[in-house]
Amino acid sequence: MSQRISEFLVGLVFGLGLLLSGMTDPGKVQGFLDLAGAWDPSLAFVMGGAVLVGLGAFALARRRTQTFLGGALQLPKSGEIDRRLLAGALLFGAGWGLAGFCPGPALVTAAMLEPKALLFVAAMLAGMALYEWKGAAR
Repeated sequence: MSQRISEFLVGLVFGLGLLLSGMTDPGKVQGFLDLAGAWDPSLAFVMGGAVLVGLGAFALARRRTQTFLGGALQLPKSGEIDRRLLAGALLFGAGWGLAGFCPGPALVTAAMLEPKALLFVAAMLAGMALYEWKGAAR
């Protein structure tokens, strides 16, 4: 039960951070990507902060064998950059740029019943299901 409470609290803090930083607004994301127009650099600061927190968290995690709640700590083993990773990153980036959403902000915005976010989340879930279905067919 304490794990579920921790997961909820971490998700809540993440969602609140997205709301406070304005990253649930697709216009903010698209403004960051509009280098030739009215460029909005605020997303760079949000991403920079996230990278710094992530670097610290991964440095700490590499020295541990358990999570803070006592579970097994499993970090990615492969550092290989292959064609599938690059194709996935390209698709993710293109979708992010066109829609102005990535999964976290889309879920937060969908919880506010924003139609564009609901459509994005539905498409995201369909893509995940298709991936699982194709993977099961192999």
